[in-house]
Amino acid sequence: MAALATAWILLALIAAMPGARGDGGWLDAHATYYGGSDASGTNNGACGYGNQLSAGYGYITTALSTPLFENGDICGACYEIRCAGTGCLPRNPSTVVTATNLCPPGSNGGWCDPPKQHFDLSQPAFSQIASIPYGHVLLQYRRVPCQRQGAIHYTINGHTFFNLVLIENVGGSGDVVGVEIKGSNTNWMPMARNWGQNWMIGGNLGGQSLSFRVTGSDGRKVTSLNVAPANWQFGRAYSGGQF
Repeated sequence: MAALATAWILLALIAAMPGARGDGGWLDAHATYYGGSDASGTNNGACGYGNQLSAGYGYITTALSTPLFENGDICGACYEIRCAGTGCLPRNPSTVVTATNLCPPGSNGGWCDPPKQHFDLSQPAFSQIASIPYGHVLLQYRRVPCQRQGAIHYTINGHTFFNLVLIENVGGSGDVVGVEIKGSNTNWMPMARNWGQNWMIGGNLGGQSLSFRVTGSDGRKVTSLNVAPANWQFGRAYSGGQF
């Protein structure tokens, strides 16, 4: 009975995610690929993740066209994708990719121009569903929960009176819609999105241990208490908590 209840909860979470239909159906799009066979050229994208391997996202990632990218709000979300036409691999396998970048309008071929729903996959991701020589295929996709290894990463940048926190390796919905921060001498305070998954707040928080509360797009929250010790430093990453 416990396993059955867990399955129903998981299905409900998937249905609640943006871009997914209540019947779990697939949506139509197109796909190309960029970068090399080792996913070179896919780091340092519009989500702010820098090195996607150290961020926890690996090689199986995607850039999204503007209608899907949602100004970066969708960064970190996971999609199950499968090829849907000529060029597909035998038995039409699916794979799960993480949104880590924007495919901007005006890109080669115009595939990412609005209002097109387009996935510009890393080459390793494309090769899991389609034959590389085709270069472009029809695609079907749906939102799915993200399975991550290890804890959420919090990288603190900025200066004395400006704190910019990059949040990576988020499980559950994968994307983040709200972040709160608490110093050991403060109450919980909301942070504002700066760009991608970089969140900001003013004020001097030096000399205080820092806690974070992250809210995913599915409404679930995770609290990471005292993740950064009182002697935390700018430019360092700290880990704790997970969905």
